[in-house]
Amino acid sequence: MPERSSATISAVLVDDEALALNELAYLLRDFGEVEVAGTASNGIEALDLIEKIEPDLVFLDVQMPGLDGLGVVRRLRETDIPLPHIVLTTAFDQYAVEAFRLEALDYLLKPVEKARLAQAIERARRIVEERSAELPSPVRTGPARSRILVRYQGRNLIVDAADIIYVTIEEGVISVVTPDFEGTANYRTIEEMQSDLDPDLFWRVHRSYLVNVNRIREVVPWFKSSFQVKMDDRKQSLIPVSRVQTKKLRLLLKL
Repeated sequence: MPERSSATISAVLVDDEALALNELAYLLRDFGEVEVAGTASNGIEALDLIEKIEPDLVFLDVQMPGLDGLGVVRRLRETDIPLPHIVLTTAFDQYAVEAFRLEALDYLLKPVEKARLAQAIERARRIVEERSAELPSPVRTGPARSRILVRYQGRNLIVDAADIIYVTIEEGVISVVTPDFEGTANYRTIEEMQSDLDPDLFWRVHRSYLVNVNRIREVVPWFKSSFQVKMDDRKQSLIPVSRVQTKKLRLLLKL
């Protein structure tokens, strides 16, 4: 086997057959670089899990009732979710052409052989290492804004940036949560708003969330080796920390 890297590959396993799921998890125990971050038994669960934890790698069963594995890949490609590397698993070889048309990383026949599994993991490891450098921060064209306009109940309120607890985006609408209310901001993207704010104060913990580091109330263990942050707004909102940002969280809070 090739020499292993110290880099960790987060993985999600998806299969409607518990026996096959457990067997794959058992085989993966011998690959120290792979960390199973979660499992799902159907396509809908898989989409939800992938969106929440943003794994590097997904082992995805092709044939499942309801939304099958190929359907999961198509749905992922239709969203703005960062597409993980997909390894399709199936007892039949007739899906190979479609798998590679959908740019799957690999295609494993069941029962999965350990040698073939090792090849798939090595391919994933090389790609993950090549892309491990974080994307550059949004470019600021001027000084950080200390005050932000937030729309609330038909009013245009001016809010001190330091009072913003967190910002989130859903279906193109940017919501701003403060201690007293939740309104909307007139930015097109969360990246655009982030570029106007102090980078020492606001941290992009997830593709859909920007949090004020001074308003983090608690760090909550979540899936294996991943976390959520509980904010100090009225709802004590729990916000997922993406796999990319988990390392920064550990450094920031000395976890």
